[in-house]
Amino acid sequence: MKGWLVVNGYLNSDKFNEIYQWLVIAAKKQNCELKIMTNDRLLSILGIESGKVDWNNKPDFVIFWDKDYKLARLLEKTGLKVFNNARAIEVCDDKALTFIALKNEEIKMPKTFMSPMTFEKEHSDYAFLMQVEGSLGFPFIIKANKGSFGAQVYKVNNHQEAIDTIKKIDGNEFIMQEFVKSSVGKDLRLNVVGNKVVATMKRLNEDDFRANITNGGKMEQYNPTQKQQDMALNVCRALGLDFAGVDLMFGENDEPIFCEVNSNAHFKNICDCTGINVADTIIEYVIDKCKL
Repeated sequence: MKGWLVVNGYLNSDKFNEIYQWLVIAAKKQNCELKIMTNDRLLSILGIESGKVDWNNKPDFVIFWDKDYKLARLLEKTGLKVFNNARAIEVCDDKALTFIALKNEEIKMPKTFMSPMTFEKEHSDYAFLMQVEGSLGFPFIIKANKGSFGAQVYKVNNHQEAIDTIKKIDGNEFIMQEFVKSSVGKDLRLNVVGNKVVATMKRLNEDDFRANITNGGKMEQYNPTQKQQDMALNVCRALGLDFAGVDLMFGENDEPIFCEVNSNAHFKNICDCTGINVADTIIEYVIDKCKL
């Protein structure tokens, strides 16, 4: 069996390359050849005008480890099996779309507002903030719709801080969320593959309200409760994900509260913490799906 691992050709760092190699090695263990393909290289292979592709060694599947969901959709149009699918990648890469997709799924989330669309780089009127502030109170959280590793996530304590933060985001769309005080500096990362939570770690940060390891957080092994596992699985089912990293917060009584989800979550930290190599599980799952 042969597969492609599609990655971003403009994102070249040891942190990402290591993950790619783990997946290639995991495939080799299963007698599967997994070839790394960059998104820019694929443009010369896909025949868009005719709608047909002159394939050379067409892969049996594609593991799409990028956020270029339009390319993922194009690959699906050629008849390839793509994991995760384009729609799931698109929704997970936009926090507002994630919130909308999960809104009626009985998944507890912080109270959330979306930024109003503007055709200008900056909002010329911040009257909408008064409505949000009246509902959420201070502090509350502002998150750029697109961002990873806790970047562009801000806690604002007053009206002026909110305006300054929105200007800092520099015209990007964002959401505004209730500040979950009971989960300050702590959360959970649950890696889901198929219909199973395969690895979980608790992240702790004494110096930042964000628990992300990138922001200085520490990690420890954690046995998730059934409610936490159920929420992570329900999130993935609702979004159509084959695999993902689901981040959950702790409510006042330790009940799970959904934070966010990543369709191609890095798994080195969770392997260091738990000893579980999620790459092996992902490859096994994809090969089994292709055999159906």
